Amino acid sequence: MILAFHKPYGVLSQFTPDGSPNRPLADFDFPKNVYPIGRLDADSEGLLLLSDEGHLNKRLLDPENHVPKTYLVLVERLPDEKALMSLSTGVVIEGRKTLPAEARLLDPQPSLPPRDPPVRVRKTVEDFWIELRLREGRNRQVRRMTAAVGHPTLRLIRSAIGTLELAHLPIGQWREVSSEERRLLLESGF
Repeated sequence: MILAFHKPYGVLSQFTPDGSPNRPLADFDFPKNVYPIGRLDADSEGLLLLSDEGHLNKRLLDPENHVPKTYLVLVERLPDEKALMSLSTGVVIEGRKTLPAEARLLDPQPSLPPRDPPVRVRKTVEDFWIELRLREGRNRQVRRMTAAVGHPTLRLIRSAIGTLELAHLPIGQWREVSSEERRLLLESGF
């Protein structure tokens, strides 16, 4: 079984509390014996997969399998072509260059529900949504990549894993992935 969950801001990618004010997955009434495939930081939102099948972790997360993860990223200031090209070709974070990715400015800018708590707004600095499509998942990679090119991340939403999209799944809700969605997900690659 594979479950798609729209993880809200302030929710851990684990079932047990960690002493922080962030909520654990145990608060969302999942079936027994499922666990998260990968993770999203508590301050990130979007698609998180859960499963009761241990082999899926390697199949969906190992960069060698090329299953892309797509993120909508709200950044400070308008990124120019040079910044987007740097994100696409790879930037050095923690002494290692990231794998090639896809980066583009979203035009038109998406209209997304506000985050709770709201993203801070600066009157003198505009923000813009970009889309990043990665095939690796290093710790806080998207935030470190956008910071490396001079555009700090203000909000981060994982919108897809492979062919499986978050789509219209309400925040804080989960659903079981259909057999066809599962097949396409397991066949997806960069």
